[in-house]
Amino acid sequence: MTQKQLIHIGTIGRPHGVRGLVRLHPYLENPSDLEDFDELVDDHGDRWTIHWQGDKVAALYDSGKKRLDNRNAVEHLTNRKLFVPKERLPEPKEDEFYFSDLIGLQAMLAHEDQEDTVFGVVQFVHDYGAGVSLEIKRDQGENALIPFTKICVPEIDIKAGWLRVCPPHEVEVPPQGQRDKS
Repeated sequence: MTQKQLIHIGTIGRPHGVRGLVRLHPYLENPSDLEDFDELVDDHGDRWTIHWQGDKVAALYDSGKKRLDNRNAVEHLTNRKLFVPKERLPEPKEDEFYFSDLIGLQAMLAHEDQEDTVFGVVQFVHDYGAGVSLEIKRDQGENALIPFTKICVPEIDIKAGWLRVCPPHEVEVPPQGQRDKS
């Protein structure tokens, strides 16, 4: 299964107490839904199920359904990302999408003359807690980070494979005469 087919839905945090519980950081609209998945796979290929024990505190069960029951057993799991196959998630509603759907889209730059040019390709979607940003791989120069806001990304067409970007002034854009006509 490729990384594109797996959706990051949570991250194992640091141990909580001495009985094998961990802090769990879910990335679902409803965190309790994380418990409904029969099996999650982490970024090391290990398989887990979880059972909530309290607010953002969970017990982990390995692929043999054995509960990890002491602090030493879970300490090395801190910061492991948990994934689920995309086909196990509900189909997004119209005008909704998963962030993973943005990866690989062509970023088009709108100019005053209404002519779009290729700005780059969305390589990563970052969310560090202060807002989502898109990392766009550019053919020339460094990758660009664009805030994922309606102002900076006013239009998205997943089916056609592109999105329109209006970078903030801090992002360098080549002058109109030097832009790439790819």
